[in-house]
Amino acid sequence: MPLQQAGLRAMAAGLLLGIAATTFPIAHAQSNKESGEPGTTPDVVVSIQPIHSLVAGVMGDLGTPTLLVHGGASPHAYALKPSDARALDKAQIVFRVGENLETFLNHPLETLSAKAKVVDLAEVDGVHTLGFREGALWEEDGHDHHGHDAHEEDRHDGDTHEADHDDHDGHETHDHETHAQEAHEHETHAHEHNHHGEDPHVWLDPANARVMVDAIAKTLIAADPAHAATYETNAAKLNGRLAALEEKIEAELLPVRGRPFIVFHDAYHYFEHRFEVEAVGAVAVNPEQQPGAARIREIRDRIAQTSAVCVFTEPQFRPRLVDTLLEGTSARAGVLDPLGADIAPGPDAYETMIQALADALHNCLAGE
Repeated sequence: MPLQQAGLRAMAAGLLLGIAATTFPIAHAQSNKESGEPGTTPDVVVSIQPIHSLVAGVMGDLGTPTLLVHGGASPHAYALKPSDARALDKAQIVFRVGENLETFLNHPLETLSAKAKVVDLAEVDGVHTLGFREGALWEEDGHDHHGHDAHEEDRHDGDTHEADHDDHDGHETHDHETHAQEAHEHETHAHEHNHHGEDPHVWLDPANARVMVDAIAKTLIAADPAHAATYETNAAKLNGRLAALEEKIEAELLPVRGRPFIVFHDAYHYFEHRFEVEAVGAVAVNPEQQPGAARIREIRDRIAQTSAVCVFTEPQFRPRLVDTLLEGTSARAGVLDPLGADIAPGPDAYETMIQALADALHNCLAGE
């Protein structure tokens, strides 16, 4: 019996040692992950799908960043879910465009992610920025170059244009209801005109995306230097694809340059500027508010004055007024999506979205 008891004790001790040996590395790795020590893949949170795709492309197989605003939602009016709050609470890096776009993140980043590194990609050195266009009716070539351009090509030199400052107070006499609607729209104009800084939709210029990819890689390498070579390789491959995509879209849109169109809201300035296509106005000044009678009348006049070929809506905002705008005109309806509502999140989503924008513009403007 004593020999049997000794054997049982030895077996129990062996089992305990085995369990300790197998669990200690896991616990140690989790501790490193939580502390953010070099050599571990950081927890990364990204605000919107196009930026998420760029981050996912740089991370590759090393990890999957958490996406907050999926393609079908609008960052202009997003509300955090409990799962979003949990992701932000443990994040080591948060990538966003900037405080003027994802305003819903401004307060949570001060509380939930106080220890995280927050990267505002619109502020990265080398990102080409443009100023806001005022109102919703612009000059016919649609370009307002009041922003800053770190590496803009000579092809756009001298293309500075003034925004259209139509005065709507001198229109013909209207009934009280119309006056009230116009007063409301005037307030909306004033709200939009008071924006300061640059237009935040910087990701719609693929050249900007390449600059952001480099900044994303630099940030990840600083947090995880052990995988620096992988981040650098992934970034280089992604930027090579983006450069090729830009050349492809240049050729695709060349035949439809000079054909004016109306967008739903002013989200495409960077895309237009990069590829020299020409929006002449937007249906809505504020994308969260349906345009009223006075705005509809203005846009219909604009379609007639400019012979606009297309009027584009967006998946995130589905106004029921397109038929009203197009009635009695030769303009066609189309859909542009600056966020990739119907595209699955992942490293290919950005390229798919930019190509879809180009295809939608070309097909509508060319009548295909």
